[in-house]
Amino acid sequence: MLSKNKNKLILSLITFFLIFSLVNLAFAEEAVENLNEQMEELKNILNSPSTYSAFQIRMLLNTAQDLLEAGILFEDTRGIIENSVEKSLDAYNLKKVFDVILETKRESLPTKSLINKINEGLAKNVNNNIIISVISTKAEKLKIADEILNEARQDGLEINGGEEIVEILADSLENDVPQESLSWLLKMGTKEGRSIKEITEISEELSYLSLLASDLGLTAEKISLLFKKAMSSSSNIEDICENIQKSLETEISTAKIEGEVGETVTGTPPTTAIDSGIISPSSEESPADIGETPTQEAGEAPTETGGAPEEPSTSPTEETPSPPEN
Repeated sequence: MLSKNKNKLILSLITFFLIFSLVNLAFAEEAVENLNEQMEELKNILNSPSTYSAFQIRMLLNTAQDLLEAGILFEDTRGIIENSVEKSLDAYNLKKVFDVILETKRESLPTKSLINKINEGLAKNVNNNIIISVISTKAEKLKIADEILNEARQDGLEINGGEEIVEILADSLENDVPQESLSWLLKMGTKEGRSIKEITEISEELSYLSLLASDLGLTAEKISLLFKKAMSSSSNIEDICENIQKSLETEISTAKIEGEVGETVTGTPPTTAIDSGIISPSSEESPADIGETPTQEAGEAPTETGGAPEEPSTSPTEETPSPPEN
C-alpha cells in the first residue's frame, strides 16, 4: 500500500514537471516571437529616411536587442530610436547612449531617469556630447547612491522600494550634497529609527540647502566643508539641517554686505535676498547708468526733464525804455 502511494506521488510529480516545462516552453516561444516582431519594428524605424549605413543599423539593432533582453521596456527603446532618427543623432553617439543604459540596467540600477534625460535632451536639440556627458554623470551618481544604500542596509536599515531612494540620493549627489553627508544621514536615520519617507524628505531638504549654497556662488569644496562642519556640531538630524541653514544665512548676509560695498566702489547694484533665500540680482537700476540724469542732491526740488526751457526773468531796470514822446 505504501509502495503504491509512493508510485502515485512520483507519477504526479512527473506529470507536474511535464506540464510546467510545456508551459514554460510556450511562454519562451511567445517571448521569442514578440522579440522578433519588436526587432523588425525597430529595423523599419532605423531604415526610414536617415543617414545610418547598413553596418550602423546592424550595430544599433544588436545593442537594442541587448537592452530588451536586459529588461528595458520596448516602448522606451523604440522612443529613443524614434527621437534619435528624427533629430539625426549620430549612430555612434546613439550607441554610446544605449551602452550607458545597458550598463546601468545590468548593475540592477534604475534607468528611467537616464531615459527621460536622453529624450529631453533630444527634444531640446542639446549637443550630442552634452547628452552623453549628462547621462554618464547621472549613471555614476546612481552607482554611488546604490553604494550608500547598501552600506545602510548592512547597518540594519530596512528598505522597500530601493530604486526610488537610489534616485533621490542620486539627485542629492547631483545637487552637490556631499557623499559622506548622505551616508551619515542614512546611518543616523537607521539609528534613530526613522522611516524611509522621513529620510528621503531630509535628503531632499539637504538638496535644497546645497542648491542654495550653489546660488550663493559657493564651490563644491566649500559646500562640503560647510556640511562637514554642521555634522560635527551635533548628532541630531534636525540640528544638522538647522546649522546648515544658519551657515547659509551667514553667507547670504556676507554676500549682501560685500555687494553693497561693491556698489559704493563700482556703482553696480548689490544682490538682495528674496523670500526663498536664494540670491538674485536686484531689479532696481543703478542711477549711475550711462545716459541717465544724475540724482538730485538732498533738499533740492526735482527738476522736470524733457520740458521746454523757461524764459529768463528780467529786472525792471534792465527792461528796454519806451521811445520818447514827440
